[in-house]
Amino acid sequence: MAPRSPSAAVLVLHGGYENGTEPPPPGLLNLPGTRMRPFVRALRRATRGPESGAYVLVRQVRYAHRGWNGSRADALHDALAALDALGEEAGGSGEGDGVPVVLLGHSMGARAALLAAGHPLVRGVVGLAPWCPPGDPVTQLAGRDVVLVHSSRDRITSPQATQSLTTRARRAGARTCMVTVRGGDHAMIRRAPAWHSLTTTLVTGLLGTGSLPEPVTAALGLPPTAEPTEGTLDLDRLRPRRGTAGLQPSP
Repeated sequence: MAPRSPSAAVLVLHGGYENGTEPPPPGLLNLPGTRMRPFVRALRRATRGPESGAYVLVRQVRYAHRGWNGSRADALHDALAALDALGEEAGGSGEGDGVPVVLLGHSMGARAALLAAGHPLVRGVVGLAPWCPPGDPVTQLAGRDVVLVHSSRDRITSPQATQSLTTRARRAGARTCMVTVRGGDHAMIRRAPAWHSLTTTLVTGLLGTGSLPEPVTAALGLPPTAEPTEGTLDLDRLRPRRGTAGLQPSP
């Protein structure tokens, strides 16, 4: 039997460091990579079961260096190279006719995902505790769906900067939304099941193999002039709705 052709793909980008030109350590010693393993497992379960009705590739970026390293932006170049390789693996030309890809990144990996979103295969970005320096561009996000998830207690990256980028990207033509995780942390260890469940729902929803919570869909449809708080949702307003989870806008 010939292998099934994928209908979509997810590219996972783990976190890293602001600086560090040495390669990441192998296996479990690479703590930022280890942190994303539960997310990868959850995504593969959600997209490879018979109920998903689709074959979704889930791949992870391998970084050549541990850090971003200033203007070198090493993680960004690794992400772009991985997208090109994913397009070849999935049988696309890389000119927009390949499988749709959602980028899932954490921290430094979320920054790389946001900057790599202009690649023709990318349809959406889910960023977890993203690193969003105020000078980073957002024009490459036009036409993409972007959902950023951040803990209100994060002390490593700024939830305020995430909200600002969400607003700037919406004004640049992206469909954006931010979800706040009260009491979480940058490493996503506190409230880990909630992080895993929400992320799986968001990624499969953006891929079209699942359903987005209704308030997320509404937030993604906000006009470019919407206030930052209008596109910010609160995970603790999670409520079951017709057998699925919904998010209520934060007050």
